[in-house]
Amino acid sequence: MFDDDSRDYHVVRNDEDQYSLWPADSEPPLGWSIAGPAGSKAECLAHISRVWTDMRPKSLREFMDSI
Repeated sequence: MFDDDSRDYHVVRNDEDQYSLWPADSEPPLGWSIAGPAGSKAECLAHISRVWTDMRPKSLREFMDSI
């Protein structure tokens, strides 16, 4: 499913601010929401590389900021 470069995808994000791709013709799975453009796999991956600059989960970032 995710190795098909000819289909459109959505950029999705979960509550931990982790990003992924999801087919544009399907609803994201529970716990994930659309958080960026729909487009080709390459376009979506380029968007993710621009916005997801800290790979740590949100809960870890918040914990590290509190100590």
